[in-house]
Amino acid sequence: MRIERVVINASPLITLFRAGLHPLLPELFPDLVVPDAVWAEVVNRTHDDPATRGLPEAIWAKKLATPVSQDVMEWGLGAGETAVLSYAQHNRDYTAIVDDREARRCASVLNISLIGTAGVVVLARRRGLIDSTEVALRQLQGAGLWMSEQLIVKLAADDKAAQ
Repeated sequence: MRIERVVINASPLITLFRAGLHPLLPELFPDLVVPDAVWAEVVNRTHDDPATRGLPEAIWAKKLATPVSQDVMEWGLGAGETAVLSYAQHNRDYTAIVDDREARRCASVLNISLIGTAGVVVLARRRGLIDSTEVALRQLQGAGLWMSEQLIVKLAADDKAAQ
């Protein structure tokens, strides 16, 4: 199934903007929802940040009020993760973009479709939007996304094997 409709959390947005990879989002996903809680977390930051400046100008980002699901709320996640997973739970044709480990566990238990920021890069490579998975992953790493060296090596090797 081709992923085209997503709802995104703050940390993927922030790291993609910081890495300069945010233009991939509208190329990959024609329908991209940013819940109000995520929007506020990104744009109301106290320090100057590429995402803080860029998100309000991103015409591809659809800001929406999202009701919270009781099933998701019980996990005690942050407001952004809760909004993202609640939206994806109620709108099953949307995939959640989250990196937080506990949010990913919640999504798995509640059978919510998800992808992480590294998965966005892999998808961009598969669709021919970038030349190298490893280069983009290193950009994300430099922008603050924690990834193990083993994960980067594995994803880069998978990329080369698929060519």
